[in-house]
Amino acid sequence: MRRKRVERGKALAAALAVPLVAGVTFVAAPGVATAAPALSGKAVEYNVLAADGVATESVEAAVRSAGGTVVVSNKATGLLTVSAPENGFTARLKGNGAVDSASRIRSIGSAPKAEKKAKDKAKAVEKENKGAAKGAGAKPGSTAGLDPLDSQLWGLSAVRSDLARTKQAGDKRVKVGVLDTGVDGSHPDIAPNFDRALSRNFTRDIPFDENGAEVDGPCEYRGCVDPADVDNGGHGTHVAGTIAAAADGFGISGVAPGVSLVNIRAGQDSGYFFLQPVVDAMTYAGDAGLDVVNMSFYIDPWLFNCTNNPADSPEAQAEQRLVVKSVSRAMEYAHRKGVSQVVSLGNGHMDLAHPLPDASSPDYPAGAAYPRTIDPNTCWSLPIEGPHAIGIGSYGPSQAKADYSNYGQGISVSAPGGYFRDGLGTDWYRTNENLILSAYPKNVALTEGAIDEAGNITEAGLDAGVQKACKPSGECGYYQYLQGTSMAAPHASGVAALIVSQYGSYSAKSVTLNPDKVRKVLEGTAAPIACPTPRTVDYTAVGRPAEFTATCTGDLDFNSFYGNGSVDAWAAVTQGKKFL
Repeated sequence: MRRKRVERGKALAAALAVPLVAGVTFVAAPGVATAAPALSGKAVEYNVLAADGVATESVEAAVRSAGGTVVVSNKATGLLTVSAPENGFTARLKGNGAVDSASRIRSIGSAPKAEKKAKDKAKAVEKENKGAAKGAGAKPGSTAGLDPLDSQLWGLSAVRSDLARTKQAGDKRVKVGVLDTGVDGSHPDIAPNFDRALSRNFTRDIPFDENGAEVDGPCEYRGCVDPADVDNGGHGTHVAGTIAAAADGFGISGVAPGVSLVNIRAGQDSGYFFLQPVVDAMTYAGDAGLDVVNMSFYIDPWLFNCTNNPADSPEAQAEQRLVVKSVSRAMEYAHRKGVSQVVSLGNGHMDLAHPLPDASSPDYPAGAAYPRTIDPNTCWSLPIEGPHAIGIGSYGPSQAKADYSNYGQGISVSAPGGYFRDGLGTDWYRTNENLILSAYPKNVALTEGAIDEAGNITEAGLDAGVQKACKPSGECGYYQYLQGTSMAAPHASGVAALIVSQYGSYSAKSVTLNPDKVRKVLEGTAAPIACPTPRTVDYTAVGRPAEFTATCTGDLDFNSFYGNGSVDAWAAVTQGKKFL
């Protein structure tokens, strides 16, 4: 029996997350009346979390009584975003039995847009780091062919999607949520499978912070809320293309080219992912009946959320505890609602069981970060270390663990994520083709200078390997190379969607399969990859600092570099039944 990763998220959830009970209201016992602290200062935003077992209406009432205004309220988790004066508000909430915790939301900092978006990019100059439904009860074996650019998608063949689609290409009733920077629903490879009706945007653009530093830049739409079929970051569209670009004889196809894509945006244009939008997107995934959600990010501003790190102020500790409990509640809720949660392992080149010191948090406002020693027993990177996360590590075209990929704790399986420096000593080394090619929004390509106003690929775009495909009608699609565990996770999400399509219970409008069963098939049918020889990989040979050096532990059945092995779409749809 193949061993699975340690479910650290379950212990975290048990310790910090008790599901809210609908309709139960906790009322604090009356005490000696004291004068409420005065409210003063400008209005700022806070996150307020309901106490365990307390109905959201009770904490909303507490907020209003304390002088605050509810901006967003998530009833599934009890997490609120509220506006209130900067002085006196939290003191007024203190001791209220309806409230678990309250923390001021940090001012958005001035980290450049490219800093966040570049976490998964490696172009010529390397920039890695941060249809109609069939009848009820039918179990279709829909098939599909390959598209013209698929010969450049080494990841597609690595996970054997090319074979799997001859038996199971995915069913439209299977819905995959892309929790990311958005999805370009107009991209010609995305549009055939894009579910616009179910898609949502849970963010609002933040042009500048309170000090005038640019965050997302000027709003593209009135009201600063992008439509739910728009991606001004590019990351989410790339992810969506790998999962389920249509197999229609044009451009590229995805791992599961027959399933539906749903944009549940929680990331800013600039690449930040804040707590309330992420929690709202996670719980919506459950309410909307999504089958799989891909999460290729971590929640800002903390790379690791520590409950009592001595380097953190009491306020920072409280903020991180609130994040941990809120995300744990949201992930438990989504799991109960039948959502398989596929999460990138992260690009920090570390064993998450033995984390490196964190000098990047908090990552805003600019200049706020300070060094912290990370205790894995009291610090969690989220959502990868949250409950029910299926963690995905990254490898390159030679199956070598990508230098940037986290490993060890939290890994379930591995998948193609790209590795620019793979193939040292060969013609592969430091080439775009080592990366993952997928969909690129035209608006982002234009903003980034990869194409000109006429839609022609620029010299910079050519250097980066940008591709263009046009239909006889003149409609064109663009494609870019990226790398990261963000690119590995969607390969696994695509396979998970095929598993639901093949083994799920069908109704007229939906398909369901318990997420624990999805995990069993995904892990049980993964293709084992052995640790390298020697087991310690010295990445200084490819120009990395010594801290990148990594040692693979475990055996062929399960090891710290590859988990249960590489996701295998063909094995999943042909041999997965025995794991159910």
